[in-house]
Parts: sequence; C-alpha cells; structure tokens
Amino acid sequence: MKNNPKKLFSLFLLTIVIFSIFSLLQQGQKYIGKDYFDSEIFQSKLYEFTNNIGPLLLNPIDADEAKKAITVTDNEIEEHRTRYGSLSEQIENINSQYEDRISAAIDSKSTKVKAALIKERDAKIDDITKNFEDDEYIKAKIIDSKKRAIDDYVTDVSSEKRDLLNNYRFFAFKLTDVDTQKTTTFGDVDSPAAFSIKFGKGKELLKSNSINSNYSNNYGDSWYDDSNVSTRLEPSDIDEALIDKTYQYEGLITIPKNALQYAEFATDYKGFKANQIWYSIIWALGLASLVLLLATWKSNKKAILENNNAPHWIRQWPIDVRIISLFVTIWALFISLLLVEDRVQYSYYHFSVDKLFRFGFAFVILYFILWVFLAQIVSVLEDLNSEEKRVKAYQNSLARKAFEKLQDLFLNRSIGFQSVILFGIIFLGGLGLGGALVAWQLFLIYIPLFLFILLPATLLFLTRMSYLNRIMKETEQMAAGRLSNEIKIQGKSALASHAKNLNDLRDGVRTSITEQAKSERLKTELITNVSHDLRTPLTSIITYTDLLKKPNITEEERNSYIAILDKKSQRLKTLIEDLFEVSKMASGNIELHKQRVDLNQLLQQALAEHAEDITKSALDFRVNTPDGPLFAYVDGQKWWRVLDNLIVNTLKYALEGTRVYVTLCHHNGEAEFVIKNVTKYEIGENVEELYERFKRADASRHTDGSGLGLAIAQSIVDLHGARMKIEVDGDLFKVTVNVVSVY
Repeated sequence: MKNNPKKLFSLFLLTIVIFSIFSLLQQGQKYIGKDYFDSEIFQSKLYEFTNNIGPLLLNPIDADEAKKAITVTDNEIEEHRTRYGSLSEQIENINSQYEDRISAAIDSKSTKVKAALIKERDAKIDDITKNFEDDEYIKAKIIDSKKRAIDDYVTDVSSEKRDLLNNYRFFAFKLTDVDTQKTTTFGDVDSPAAFSIKFGKGKELLKSNSINSNYSNNYGDSWYDDSNVSTRLEPSDIDEALIDKTYQYEGLITIPKNALQYAEFATDYKGFKANQIWYSIIWALGLASLVLLLATWKSNKKAILENNNAPHWIRQWPIDVRIISLFVTIWALFISLLLVEDRVQYSYYHFSVDKLFRFGFAFVILYFILWVFLAQIVSVLEDLNSEEKRVKAYQNSLARKAFEKLQDLFLNRSIGFQSVILFGIIFLGGLGLGGALVAWQLFLIYIPLFLFILLPATLLFLTRMSYLNRIMKETEQMAAGRLSNEIKIQGKSALASHAKNLNDLRDGVRTSITEQAKSERLKTELITNVSHDLRTPLTSIITYTDLLKKPNITEEERNSYIAILDKKSQRLKTLIEDLFEVSKMASGNIELHKQRVDLNQLLQQALAEHAEDITKSALDFRVNTPDGPLFAYVDGQKWWRVLDNLIVNTLKYALEGTRVYVTLCHHNGEAEFVIKNVTKYEIGENVEELYERFKRADASRHTDGSGLGLAIAQSIVDLHGARMKIEVDGDLFKVTVNVVSVY
C-alpha cells in the first residue's frame, strides 16, 4: 500500500474520532455536567461522616443516664441461666473439665494443686447452682455486664470521635436540633465553600441516631469473665443497655475551599477537574475531526478503504484464520484504546516529558492497530463480496480442511471412535489428577477410576502404538524389497485388518515380481522369435533374388524361383500384418463395429473357407451346431478372425488321423464355442504362455505358424468383453470361447 500524506492524515483523523467516541462512552457519564462531589467515592465519605457525627458529636450517650435506665427482663434471666444447658448438663460439663486435671494432680501427688482445683470446681458448681436458685443473684450479674458494656462503648466512642475529627477535619457544619433548638457548630461554615449541603427549610432533615451503628458488629462477639463463669455478651444485652434514639437536625454541612488541602481526596479532586478539561478537549477534537472527515469523505473514501488492503502474504491465509485474526485485532484495538485513555486520565500526576512521550507512543500504537484493522476488514469483505469468492474462500478455509481431516479420522469408524474415547479418557484423567491434587478428598473417587479406566486405557494405547510400530517396521522391510516376513495379525482391531491387507499386498507384489520375470523371459523369446520368423522368409527372398540375377538360368528355373519368391513374400507380408494387428489390439487402438451377427452362420462360413485344407489334413472334423441361428452383438469381421485363427491353429498342430470336435451351443445366456483336438507336439503345463505373441506349440518351429494366432484371438475376445479359456489335459487341447448371446 502507498502511504501518501493524504491517507496518513485521514487515518489520523479517524483515530481521533474513534478514541473520542470510546472515551465518551467510557467517561462521558462521569464527567459531562458532573462534579467531583457527585462521585461515588465522595458520596460514600459524606455518608460515613453524616452517619457518625450524631452518636459521636451531636448527641453522644450519657453513661450515667444509660446505667440508670438499665432493666432486666424475665426472658433475659432465663436465657442467661440456660445459655449453656440445664443445671445437670452444666454441672456435668464443669466436672468433665476438671476431671483430668484433678487426676493428674493426684498422680503427681500434688495435694495443694488438687485442693485448689477442687475448690475452683466447687465454686463454679455453687455459682451455677445459685443461678438456678436465685433470680436476684443472676439479675445482678446481668446488670453488671450491661454496665461494663456501656463503659466499653463510651470508651470506644471517645476514640472514634478523635478519629472522626482527625480524618474529616475538612468538613464544617452548623446543625440545630429540631426539638431542642440546640445548635452545634464545627469548623468555619462562613468561608467560601467548595461543597455544601443543606438540611431543613423545605429540604430533607438530617436524621441521626444516638448509638453508633457499628457498635453491635464490634461488640456482639465480646466475652466477659463473670467471676467464676465465662459468659458472653449478646447483642440483646447491648440493645437493652443502650437505648437508641433518633434526632433530627437542620442546618448546613460544607467543605471550605481553604480546607480542601487537608482532605485526603484533594489529589482526586484536582485530577477530576483536570480530566474534565482533558476530555472536553478530546471530545471537541473528535467532533472537529468527524466533521472534517465527513466534509472530505468522497476524496478520503478511496484513501481510507479502497487502497487499504492487507499485504499479499496475509491474504494467502485461510479466510477463517483471517477472521480470527480480525477479532484478535479488535481485542488489541480495545486494549490500545484503554491504554491511551489511561495515559490521558492520569496525565495530571507529575506531568513530564516522559509521560507526554508515553502518551504519544500509546497513540501511535492505536494508530497502527487501527490501520491493521481497516486493512484486514477491507480485504476480508473484498474477498467475500461475490458467490464465487465465498465458495473459493470456503474451499480453502482451515475449518473445511479440519472437517475433512475429522471425516478422514472416521473413514474407519472403529479407529475414529476409539481415538476420541481414548484421548478423552486420558484428558479427563489428567484433569482429574489436577482436581485431586487440589482437593485430596477427590482421590477417593480418582483412584478406582484410575485403576479401572485410565490405566487400562493407557495400556491399550501403548499396546496399539507398539503394534503400529511393528507394522511400520515390517512395511519398511517390504518397501526395501524384503518380502519374506509376514506381519503377525493380533486380534481383530483396525490395525490387525491393516496388517492383513499389507500381507495381501506383499503376496501381490511377490506375484507381480514373478509375472515381471516371466514377462521379461517372454519378451526375450518374442524378440528371438520375431527375428527368426522375419529373417527366414527375408533370407529366402534375398537368396532367390540373387539367383534370378544369374544370366545362365533356364526359364523353368526362373519361374520356379519367382514362385518361391512370391510364396516367401506372402509369408513375410502375413507375418508383418499379423504383428501389426496384434500390436494394435494390445494397445487398444482398434475400433469395433458391433452388430447383431448369427454366430452359427459365421462358423459355417469359416469351416467352408478351410474345407479343402480340412480334407487334405487327414483330420476327422466332428462339427456340432444348433439347428437355428445363434445371435450375438459382435464385430462380424473380427469375430470371424477368431474362428479362423482357432481352426488354422488346429490344422497346424493337431495330430494326423485324430478327430477334431467343433461345438457351438447356447449355454446360460451365452454363445459357447468349443474346439478340441489331440496335439501333435508336447505342450507342457504352462498354458498361459500360449496366449503370448510368437508362442508356438511347435517349439522346434517345424511348422509355418507365426505364433500370433492365439494372441490375436485372445485380444479380439477381450475387446468384445468375452472370455477365452485354454485347457490342456495331456495331449488333449481344448479352447472355449464365451460371448453374451442376444435374441
């Protein structure tokens, strides 16, 4: 992107606008039309002061009057008497407290200690007994406890009064009791005030209690030694001892300006005023920047948006990663806004060049992150603004790839579910261990779960991993060509199934290697046979051509030589045509013209074509065909070649004086052609090689065959999607051809 000055300035204005809006949302309610004295911090201090000046300054408790007003009710007597149980229960409790101590004194033969303990125990028992026998006795004890509570309260009030006058000396007030018209003045209420609040004369009166509201909380759990028995002072005792009364005041509470220096919030007060000024300036700048941006929007739009794309390397990221990074940038933008606001809000504390530099640095960070945010959001929207782009983005998304990987995990459901369950158990096991370390009671639950679930799952995982390592090692051996070792199949897991497949693959590779070796051997034989079969007629042609060149040969010899040349030329032509045709068929570079053909008629034509050769062959052909037509969709010319090659092959290699059986019939929806004969030469057991090119039953090559007949027939049959099968039983040679018949 080109960082021209116009663009940089536009982004600068946008940064100011965004920060001013952010600060307005954050601080507007606090600073617009407000004063420091409206803040929660100050209001809490004011509430604390007004709540305490009544019991501490305006209407404190008179201890003597409070003691005179003490009363004791029957309920209090009964509660005090049975606070620790019935008489028998309390006596039993006292005896149990001293039993061990007295026994220890007896064991140590300490007579004086024993006597003292017994005396102390008996005194307490007597005291408890008297509590249950004499109401006046227990009443006196309750009155004494309440008097001490009043004395403690007065002492604490004096201490709290000193703290109040010290901590809140910046306050001044002039308040008059509405009932007694007694006026109490504290501080200089006539000085110019930074803050003031009035009570009465059309406004709410100040209500104040005579008892400090914190008293019950502070003394409700106090303990007192009641001569021989420890007793507890309850809140009900305090409420009865100190009678609370509510007073109402009118007047004024102020904070003189000259007393602000003593206030603990003086710094906060100055900071509040400074922040009001700072934020007012920022909001004014934000408004001015917004107006300027809107006024120049047409010219700035291209600079801000259209030329603000993310770098090319970022746009190569998957769309979901870019969206996640966009949210990260939004989070960083929010943090940077808070950082800049923090620098503004506390800039009044010891203002310095260093703090100005920090503010500038924070603003530059905000500026940069805003630029990144705009670049990201513009590029994302641009890459999703059409259906084609959205589809492309989805295709390249990380979520889609992760989903595909998840689908791959469940291609074998057994592996998928086992993996999820196994890793879930291990994860929960680690989580449970952490919880058990924090709360040891969880060990009671964790230990059986560990023994019966986590430990077996871990052992299963390790067993499967070791088996996987074994399979990988054996696979490496197979890849290196060492195919002798078979992978052991353990159990019925997916890994065991994979091991079986690898064993099958190993067997297939071994078979392929054997076939390859066989193919290499046959290739060598092919080259040898082709060379021999082509060289023989070619040599004859060359030889007789040289003989024809001699001037002294007779006409009869010349005609004989020409006849031989013609025969050898035809032989060479046939060989070349057969070789070319079988090559075309092997490569599939041949076109079939299928039509509905009567195979019965086609067989009769092929037999008629070779009727003269059959008669001369001294072979007895026994032909068995159906009475009617037998149809199939085949290329008639090519299928005739199949029949012709098989008949010619029989004429060449069948033993003279034997019978040849030719059969055509309909069998299981197929037309089946079978030809059987007794061979003239020994074929051997490897029948498959008879399909190979230039493979001849006469290995000594005493016959004229090219060795391509069966190969051509097999290729034609394969092209038709039919089947051709050769069977040899001793000297019995049988060929069966099956093709789907039609009606």
